[in-house]
Amino acid sequence: MEQLALFAEAGQSKGLPKELLEYVPGFIDRTTSDSLLEKFIKETPWQQTKQKLWDKEYVTPRLTAWYGDTTRISPILPWTPELQTIREQAEALAGITFNSVLLNYYRDGNDSVSWHSDKESIMGSQPVIASVSFGQVRSFDIRNKTDHQEHYSVRLEHGSFLLMKAGLQENWEHRIAKSTKPMRARVNLTFRLVI
Repeated sequence: MEQLALFAEAGQSKGLPKELLEYVPGFIDRTTSDSLLEKFIKETPWQQTKQKLWDKEYVTPRLTAWYGDTTRISPILPWTPELQTIREQAEALAGITFNSVLLNYYRDGNDSVSWHSDKESIMGSQPVIASVSFGQVRSFDIRNKTDHQEHYSVRLEHGSFLLMKAGLQENWEHRIAKSTKPMRARVNLTFRLVI
């Protein structure tokens, strides 16, 4: 699978559609981010799920855990003080309320998420998702569903915030690609409003 290399050493590729994405590096300071990364890795009850694709079952190439106060997702864990604090900070920046968060643990460069859109009906027709990243910098790639030549990348840095705005999920796909380069651990939090 092709790798996109459209960005400078830090930041994002040129022309990123600001009406769809907002990126804020340093959303959480380095010391706090270091502590949270270690805590999430050690204390989260991680699970590896299976997904069915074209009549075959695949093990998801990353570990996950759901937290929140919605009953639409099962199993879901209660908010921890750390997740509650980050949620409040994310809500203030996003301007909306979130009632759940999906934690993803990318253990190394082999862990990934393939091209997809978060278009589950439980999030409504225009979902807004706030993403907070800790650990290894990984590239968040997006591409237009109808024209794959239109694509961009954002380097999700330690302690950064990415807001996926309304409209992104309908017309764009995103991924975190596998990497042949050595990669350290990364934990990503995606805050969502499940209706």
